[in-house]
Amino acid sequence: MAAAIGSAWSGLVPEARAAPSAAYNWRDVVTGGGGGFIPGIIFNKKQKDLIYARTDIGGAYRWNAATSSWIPLSDTTGWVDWNKNGVDALATDPVEPNRVYMATGTYTNDWDTNGQIMRSTDKGDTWQVTPLPFKVGGNMPGRSMGERLVIDPNKNNILFFGARSGNGLWKSTDYGATWTKVTQFPNPGTYVQDPNNSYGNDIVGLAWITFDPGTGTAGSATQTLYVGVADKENNLCRSTDGGATWEAIPGQPVGFLPHHGELASNGNLYITYSDGVGPYDGTKGDVWRFNTQTGVWTNISPVPSSSTDNYYGYGGLAVDAQHPDTLVVATLNSWWPDANLFRSTNGGATWTAIWDWDGYPSRKLRYTQDISGAPWLSLGIEPIPPTPSPKLGWMIGDLEIDPFNSNRLMYGTGATLYGTNNLTDWDSGGKVNISVMARGIEETAIMELISPPAGAPLLSAMGDISGFRHDDLTAPPAKTMSVPAWSTTYGIDYAELNPGFVVRVGMADYSADANARSVGLSHDGGANWYKASSEPTGTKGGGTVAVSADGNAIVWSTSDVGVYSSKSGGNSWTASSGIPAGAKIAADRVNPNKFYAYSAGRFYLSTNGGATFTQTAAAGLPSSGAASLKAVPGREGDVWFAGGNESPGPYGLWHSIDSGATFTKLANVQEADGVGFGKAAPGQSYMALYVIARIDGVRGFFRSDDGGASWVRVNDAQHQYARVTTITGDPRVYGRVYVGTNGRGIVYGDPVGGTPDPDPDPVKQSTISPTSSSFDKKTGNQADITVTMTLNGNTFGGIKNGTATLVSGTDYTVSGSIVTLSKSYLARQPVGTTSLSFQFSAGTSPVLAITVIDTTSTGSGNIKVQMYNGSTAAAVNGISPRFKLINTGTIAVALSTVKLRYYYTIDGEKAQSFFCDWSHVGGSNVTGTFVKLATPTTGADHYLEIGFTSGAGSLAAGQSIEIQVRFSKADWSNYTQSGDYSFASTGATYADWIKATGYVSGGLQWGLEP
Repeated sequence: MAAAIGSAWSGLVPEARAAPSAAYNWRDVVTGGGGGFIPGIIFNKKQKDLIYARTDIGGAYRWNAATSSWIPLSDTTGWVDWNKNGVDALATDPVEPNRVYMATGTYTNDWDTNGQIMRSTDKGDTWQVTPLPFKVGGNMPGRSMGERLVIDPNKNNILFFGARSGNGLWKSTDYGATWTKVTQFPNPGTYVQDPNNSYGNDIVGLAWITFDPGTGTAGSATQTLYVGVADKENNLCRSTDGGATWEAIPGQPVGFLPHHGELASNGNLYITYSDGVGPYDGTKGDVWRFNTQTGVWTNISPVPSSSTDNYYGYGGLAVDAQHPDTLVVATLNSWWPDANLFRSTNGGATWTAIWDWDGYPSRKLRYTQDISGAPWLSLGIEPIPPTPSPKLGWMIGDLEIDPFNSNRLMYGTGATLYGTNNLTDWDSGGKVNISVMARGIEETAIMELISPPAGAPLLSAMGDISGFRHDDLTAPPAKTMSVPAWSTTYGIDYAELNPGFVVRVGMADYSADANARSVGLSHDGGANWYKASSEPTGTKGGGTVAVSADGNAIVWSTSDVGVYSSKSGGNSWTASSGIPAGAKIAADRVNPNKFYAYSAGRFYLSTNGGATFTQTAAAGLPSSGAASLKAVPGREGDVWFAGGNESPGPYGLWHSIDSGATFTKLANVQEADGVGFGKAAPGQSYMALYVIARIDGVRGFFRSDDGGASWVRVNDAQHQYARVTTITGDPRVYGRVYVGTNGRGIVYGDPVGGTPDPDPDPVKQSTISPTSSSFDKKTGNQADITVTMTLNGNTFGGIKNGTATLVSGTDYTVSGSIVTLSKSYLARQPVGTTSLSFQFSAGTSPVLAITVIDTTSTGSGNIKVQMYNGSTAAAVNGISPRFKLINTGTIAVALSTVKLRYYYTIDGEKAQSFFCDWSHVGGSNVTGTFVKLATPTTGADHYLEIGFTSGAGSLAAGQSIEIQVRFSKADWSNYTQSGDYSFASTGATYADWIKATGYVSGGLQWGLEP
């Protein structure tokens, strides 16, 4: 054995004398579903309901059985020791349940420091720390293997830890306080995920360790241990003398990597194997059973690697402690159409899948799925069989059966933690009820936060799940920002004087959708989004975005092709001159013509809406490091900059009141990485400042009510959240501050004893009624549209159609609170949707959406067709129109005489299939026929004709029915629907649609044929 390393460190370092503290209550901004990868779930085997979950960058959690939620255990992690939030292994003591241990450290690359073993005697409420002489990889390849850290079940002062990077096996005999390397361990691992990538070029190392409790007695060390090693040729080692000597087990499988190993009480060691370590890879794999008494190996794979049906590895593995022949395994990864779980009650001799094919594309499901705890988990994706939405999961690297309750199973995914409480119903032909079990886990990485002066209190730009409009901070959002769709939103901003207008940027997947956009716009405060009509040529998106105070200009600093501006609502973009690529940008919150920019120590100003920038004379700003640039609402030219780094420096907080011509560095702030503004303190005219900073030698979050002259710390040692990424105050609630973290989601603080809700002086919102209407351009059908305004103390300032302002007295008239839109103006609008924005002196600008149609040549019948598309993605493998058929006449119509047509381009002629998902008249009474046009036209070379059998009956006068259908090609190749004649690119509710035609007894009664 090598010399022992490490010594106990309490982690309770006395705080330096610092700025005074203000007492704050800290809470999570709730998503309800976690939002990130759960690589490990660990049940204590002695104490019921003592369960832990570990995350890759967001720390660890403990289950609270009383509330069926999770308690965070890593919020004390500070700025400097941020890597403690990467948890690569966790062990809960089977002898003394109050003891728990973690191996922490986030990366084994050169951008991280060494890891540590953390130990607790109060179930994780407080921790002591032993530094390790090597790095630990909580966010590295293979992080859902495990567990790498284990406690001897007979003599619990003994622990073993399997390291990465070729560092082998380590042992502690003093409850984790000190550690020695097991020098006789023969194989530290050879597998490297990707030797050509700086992230994946490290040795994954040891994967898991398990004891055989029967080879020891209480108080005496267990003698037999098994260690799984990330090595495709020599992956399983055994010691029968407590770890003194080791052997490679004869006959072990080769060619794959052991992801999990579980020893059942009957002596069978079950192992899941994959050709990749996960969490993203795994295209082949097997499940093996090793009889530790006889030495016999048996391949018990539900779908063996030799089968062409095996296109995934196996990851998660759970053995029922009460029934040692019962086990569940998970795929790693079956990306399409979904993950799968397999269950056996006879030691793997036979298996039942949680879903099977039932005549492609149908699937037979042995489960139900409830995402009401986090309804956004559908990710805005419409289910298109065979692919469901939501999915069972992906990256299922760990699943566990409760040792005290055979009915409870939990498993981690790339987005949340799912579970069930009726697992054994699977065995009797019933359905397993799967639901979200992640309440209390908040694991998102936050890119940016905005808190507008009206509308929802908070909007977030997030990694991996795009972001949310948070209407209620205490309740899960209903949906992500998914239209346009991308995984990570990098930047978001709103128009200060028109806060309903919001712009966000991400990186779209152009390989999946050639017409995708990496910029999205909203006119209703982020409730609904649409993609811009264009974007800078050649960009992949990303970067940051800024919106002028009035919303008429957008400046986008892309990740790759430089800085561009748009004054047409994203319809066109022009390269901004005088500004370096990659510059940080911000809009003045008063003057709509002013934008600011920072790059490499230089500051830039635009006075023409971002078209051109000029470098100012400002000096003394840092040339590298963090950079947070924001302008103060209500004060033209008032700009703050937080940033820099320790080397080469400088580092701190700077302020300008002359539009960036000069900056003054605040002497009382030593370091600063983020700045934001909130409602001014009572009696103050200047907004409250919030910073992520080091002041008087202490790192934390600070507030200033006097423009930075003095500061109070608003967090404490219990609420540090590691490396936080962004900060902003609430402009409507004094003292409230929002903090975005890198893996711990969004937290918000309110002063203790304050009155955070409601705002004592809220902005009154003006409203209009209706908010949607229709206009027919047919001469005899044209009519003015009247709108009633509820002013709520504001004044009416006019109407805009995009950037164009309507002319009062010509395009519309006003009488009291009634606005009348002229039919002569409306008749000039194109067929489609015209959105008119009503301007008021304060608050948001409500929008009237007018569906403009032209029935001049649509026939004169007594039916009307409304429609929207279930999926508006440009490229889809199934087109999903949703129809509402309305009888506008005075007598009933026999549905067997009615036909509807949807016109489209087939994009590669193949056989096609029709599906009726649902209809009031029953799906079996709805027919679909594909017809090829003799002469193709713009947007159409085929149409789908929908009809009805006699069993559909008749449609009474004034009544309506819905018909929800899908169609696809036999090979499930994509259609490009964005240019199709009948495609409705926007809208998620029924609206009159003249491009879907309706016929009665063969005569055109609705719509325009192409």
